[in-house]
Amino acid sequence: MSRTPQEIFQSYLYAGTMSRNADALAESFTEDGVFEAPLMPAGAAFPRRLVGREEIRTAMAAYYEEPVKEGRAPNFEKSGYVLHTTSDPDVFIVEIDTVFDGDGEDTDTAVSLVQIFRIRDGKIARLRDYFAPELVS
Repeated sequence: MSRTPQEIFQSYLYAGTMSRNADALAESFTEDGVFEAPLMPAGAAFPRRLVGREEIRTAMAAYYEEPVKEGRAPNFEKSGYVLHTTSDPDVFIVEIDTVFDGDGEDTDTAVSLVQIFRIRDGKIARLRDYFAPELVS
């Protein structure tokens, strides 16, 4: 049985953002899957483009080993997203508003991003993640 866009996204979200599990994240992708962050500058800590499940696994494992910035953990209760299906059943778009708890201040930080997913056989064949690079630098 094929997974829904909602199930695919939730699995991806849990593997990456919530648990930082590079193995589970890589398994969300097809063997030849592509993970892109087109707005990232070359040489940034967060990879700009990864091709293939094994490259995704290796690069994201290295990235997840880096400590999370103090005060930069997302608050999942305050964060949210809207998933949009498209006329192409293999493509969906997610608008995400992530709230980070204040880092010693009274204010939270909210950031918005967009992810475009292309699916094949219930796995991510291509993911384009559009976010401000300073969020992960």
